[in-house]
Amino acid sequence: MKHMGTSELETDRLRLRRFTAEDAPLMYRNWASDENVTKYLTWPAHKSIDVTRGVLESWISGYSEPDVYNWCIELKEIGEPIGNLAVVSHDDATDSATMGWCMGARWWGRGIMPEAGRAVLQYLFAEVGFNRIVAKHDAENRKSGRVMQKLGMVQEGTFRRSGRNNRGIVDEVVYSILREDYEKTQSQSVQLTWRRRIT
Repeated sequence: MKHMGTSELETDRLRLRRFTAEDAPLMYRNWASDENVTKYLTWPAHKSIDVTRGVLESWISGYSEPDVYNWCIELKEIGEPIGNLAVVSHDDATDSATMGWCMGARWWGRGIMPEAGRAVLQYLFAEVGFNRIVAKHDAENRKSGRVMQKLGMVQEGTFRRSGRNNRGIVDEVVYSILREDYEKTQSQSVQLTWRRRIT
């Protein structure tokens, strides 16, 4: 496995790129301040744009590390960031990673997150060399589970009272996909371009 950092990816509708400090106002407006978005997440809705700026400062500084994968999802048709998709943890001993995502409620139900997820899976499997990708969701957050299914992930089980988010202690449903499984499903290729991080 070769860590390559948050390289820019592109799909038909999306530009997946690194966050910049200039994204703060739109990140705050489009999703970070919305309690509907953060209901099932582990972090609370931002109460001010200063909170968003602080989060972005931390994320941006993390890009100096080659094993940090945190994409801003920019919708081409409006030229605005509408969410993010990241590797929230990884284990180099097993070549495995856990992905997480969130997106503004105005864009739910349009197939945007599966489109972003497919591009990221292709990058993580084919370019970085991960062998297993995991995603988890609050058992009540079935919409997130449907995204995992659309990505070709297999449900491994429900872990009772194993997670904590803004609803409290919750049951977590775990999905995964292996590189060999992903490769078998690629009869419909994802149009993807990417650029390496320039240091």
